[in-house]
Amino acid sequence: MPRPGCGYGIFFREFIHNFHTTGAVLPSGPWLSEALARYVGEHADGGDAPQKVLEVGPGTGAVTHHIVPRLAADDHLDLVELNASFVKRLRFDLQHDAILKQAADRIDIHQIPIEEFAHQHQFDTIVSGLPLNNFSAEQVKKILDAFSSLLAPGGTLSFFEYIAVRRVKSLVCRREERRRLRQIDGILSKLLDTHEIRREYILANVLPAWVHHLRFS
Repeated sequence: MPRPGCGYGIFFREFIHNFHTTGAVLPSGPWLSEALARYVGEHADGGDAPQKVLEVGPGTGAVTHHIVPRLAADDHLDLVELNASFVKRLRFDLQHDAILKQAADRIDIHQIPIEEFAHQHQFDTIVSGLPLNNFSAEQVKKILDAFSSLLAPGGTLSFFEYIAVRRVKSLVCRREERRRLRQIDGILSKLLDTHEIRREYILANVLPAWVHHLRFS
């Protein structure tokens, strides 16, 4: 069941008006959210140093609600969200939501494209909800380059895509759109072949999805 006040109305409205960057009609379901947060709090080196976590495209915070309980007392979470309505909702929840307000002093929200997000340190875990299949191939490359530069050695990047979405779209779209989807497929296939450490199939979601977990080093 969705949590009370989980922002379904806001999410649906933004889907209608800003499909390009929202990319879904509903927030991520609980099983998808849990899978995306899988590596938050894990130490690749076996140590216990404070973790730095980055969530990109948190929307109304469905995945954030699975990330926060995994944070240790000294861990820090940065949220990068471009949509102003979602940012407003997240800021409200940091003050009023039972889960998020527990870590509000260790969460920063940045309203900026991830390609322009500069930070003085790298992140142990990056979780992305960006709809990569909605962007141009050039944008996808820039986003992935940003992830690569922001991820600390040994860190984990987790992102999702709806199962077979590019294949299905290619059957009904025009030639130019097929070309764009083929380019994105080539970029992601090369990335996953080289860096994917785990793939989860989340069938109990609207729509069914793959969750990809990657390490660049």
